[in-house]
Amino acid sequence: MRKFFIPNLIMALFLAGLLVSVIPASAFGASIKDDFTIAWKQFHALSKDKKKSQYRSEWEKVGKKFRNVFKRSSRGTYAPKSLYYLGRTYEELGNRSGIKKDFRTAVDYYGRMISNFPSHQWTDDSIYRRAEIRLRKLNEKDLAYSDYLTIVHRYSKSDMYSNARKRLDSMDRKGISGDETKHKKPSGTIIPAKKASPKNSKDSSSRAKLLSVRYTSSETYTRVVLDLDDEVRYRYQLLNPNQSVNRPHRLYLDLENTVLGNGVHKATHVADGILKDIRSAQRDPRTTRVVLDFNSMQDYKIFPLENPFRLVIDVQAPEEGKVVENKSPVHHSTSRKSKTQKYIPPANSKKMAGELLEQLGLTFKTIMLDPGHGGKDPGASANGLKEKDINLRFTKILAAKLKKAGFSVMYTRSNDTFIPLEERTAMANIKKADMFISIHCNAHRSSKINGIETYTLNLARNRNAVRVAARENAVSAKRISDLQVILTDLMLNSKMKESKDLAQNIHTGSLKNIRRKWNVKDQGVREAPFYVLMGAKMPSVLIELGYLTNRTEAKRLKTDSYLSYIADGIVKGVLEYKKQIERYASL
Repeated sequence: MRKFFIPNLIMALFLAGLLVSVIPASAFGASIKDDFTIAWKQFHALSKDKKKSQYRSEWEKVGKKFRNVFKRSSRGTYAPKSLYYLGRTYEELGNRSGIKKDFRTAVDYYGRMISNFPSHQWTDDSIYRRAEIRLRKLNEKDLAYSDYLTIVHRYSKSDMYSNARKRLDSMDRKGISGDETKHKKPSGTIIPAKKASPKNSKDSSSRAKLLSVRYTSSETYTRVVLDLDDEVRYRYQLLNPNQSVNRPHRLYLDLENTVLGNGVHKATHVADGILKDIRSAQRDPRTTRVVLDFNSMQDYKIFPLENPFRLVIDVQAPEEGKVVENKSPVHHSTSRKSKTQKYIPPANSKKMAGELLEQLGLTFKTIMLDPGHGGKDPGASANGLKEKDINLRFTKILAAKLKKAGFSVMYTRSNDTFIPLEERTAMANIKKADMFISIHCNAHRSSKINGIETYTLNLARNRNAVRVAARENAVSAKRISDLQVILTDLMLNSKMKESKDLAQNIHTGSLKNIRRKWNVKDQGVREAPFYVLMGAKMPSVLIELGYLTNRTEAKRLKTDSYLSYIADGIVKGVLEYKKQIERYASL
């Protein structure tokens, strides 16, 4: 017996060593830092290897390592770095393959990093790299412009600022946007470009009036709206906390040549986890001041809406587990071999994919449906139909089908009620909806125009679009640059790529389903700065069901049968989008 002991022991040790070599190091408790360091080193080694870097499989192996780091700790120190390097990996792959899909995947990962870690010190790099891909590889100049503008106005102290500034100046000279964006965003001053109305005169009796201050609130999000009876100049400034007197962050807005209306409460206690109080007062005979006292805050945005004029303030709670990191790459010596090993998915990989979807903000269980118009606002009217009625009837048909498909559905309105545009998106944000679908019918002065179209939020693409956007939003063409700054801030958290994918799936599904029985014109998936989509923090689209001004289409829209076909197509599009993002998480 004894003579066989040593050989058996040697064989056992050999087999144990072999087992260690094929099992991922993370299974034995390797640190996330070690795993990231290995992936980081392999990425840079591959970038320099002219031969191996030509093979897709090599880049995909590196990408898988960064994904595994992210999955192990989706809010940890190396999570934002892993998302950033996933973007870098597919960007490098795209540079070699020339395939647009690779560049879009890179854009997606940079977008995850930006939206999940907006305060990280690598975020400006992610925005800049995404902009460069959009400008040079995908020919998406409007989105690139938006990214450069974001860096200039939100990351003005970052090392990417000067590069972004040069890009903007170059694009402005080529006529891609208005000249006004060449100036740095004023420190709290926005001057509307309309001609002065009688209320802007020096006569105190004709000053604008602050009519009301209203808010919609939750623990993580608040929207405050200031209603005025005329357009005004305004200034705003964020004041840092003063701990010595127990004073939190405060944001004040000074409304020039404005008086306090009788219906405005001078003090409103909110206490929702974000806002503590809202205070309003006549600072001097020509200025009304509104002050927001924060309990806590991560970010805020201010933007005007027209007809009637009002100012909207969006406030977000602090991001949990927010990480601010040094940009230096990790340098870590290790004796572990860095050769690529076979990846064995864990037994609960399906569960992990589901968790990853949630971590990346890609899941959706709850859909907010928004029947456009309502109450005193009938929308389009033609051929005996009112848009508000069709929108509501269709929404209820669509809701029943979405519920049957397993979704939870909420409404901005379930009866003939008027709801301001800004409150509709706020409802979706407050309820933490995973998707926002606004339902509308179209109209045109020509009765021959017909067809369905689907919209997402975006900037004006060219000079003609600038004029259209100016007309639709009731501002002068010279002020579109200010509107673009506003939209840029809003769109940073507006899931633009997801909205585009959702719109394409919904539009394709609707058109395909309707054409089984009717001949319908495809008006396409389009982009425009719709107020109702501004500030949405989930994928959001606006659907135009058809033209009430076209007799044939109006006749169809009267019937539940036709509306049911459209609804079935939308549900198919939503389900296809769901499959799409689930495939993304399982890569």
